[in-house]
Amino acid sequence: MTTLLSSAVVYGLSAGFSPGPLLALVISQTLRYGVREGVKASMAPLITDLPIILVSVLVLRSLSDSRFVLGCISMAGGLFVTYLAWECFRTVRLEMADLDGEPQSLGKGAAVNALNPHPYLFWLTVGGPSVIRAWADSPLKAVAFVAVFSASIVGSKVMVAAMVGRSKHLLSGGGYGTVMRVLGLMLLFFAVLLFKDGLELAGW
Repeated sequence: MTTLLSSAVVYGLSAGFSPGPLLALVISQTLRYGVREGVKASMAPLITDLPIILVSVLVLRSLSDSRFVLGCISMAGGLFVTYLAWECFRTVRLEMADLDGEPQSLGKGAAVNALNPHPYLFWLTVGGPSVIRAWADSPLKAVAFVAVFSASIVGSKVMVAAMVGRSKHLLSGGGYGTVMRVLGLMLLFFAVLLFKDGLELAGW
């Protein structure tokens, strides 16, 4: 249970702090309209992720009889998490540039997140298999994984909005890069676990 929830926290924080379309939207809203608008954009995963999770779990459950396929999916998840770790390592600072466009809303944030391929890749290769394994042990564990991940990704983006609201330069220093490198190391650890599980499932 501890490893499961720890992985949910790491995955959620790395996704929440990593530069991407939704984080850019959070920063843009905060810079233009205040922290409240940034927080609204931060809530987008609560709208978009649940359908993605359900579809991913249904697809993966249909493949549950093939340990080889599940092993390959687990190793693909390891590769994806390794890529996320690399993204963390190469992120040195967070640019505070404003974005052009019309005022954003929660609906716009949801649209931005729904069109981002990362949530789909994560839940198909990493999150979905974790939910299925946790559910087999206890439905409560599966719900806890999703809840902790959601709280971590939303909470981290809300934190970014609050910090940007207080100081536009607070996240542009070395502290942000240090946080991302620590998250990168944690992601590599969980990538190794995914590779290990994948090899065992595939019979290698």
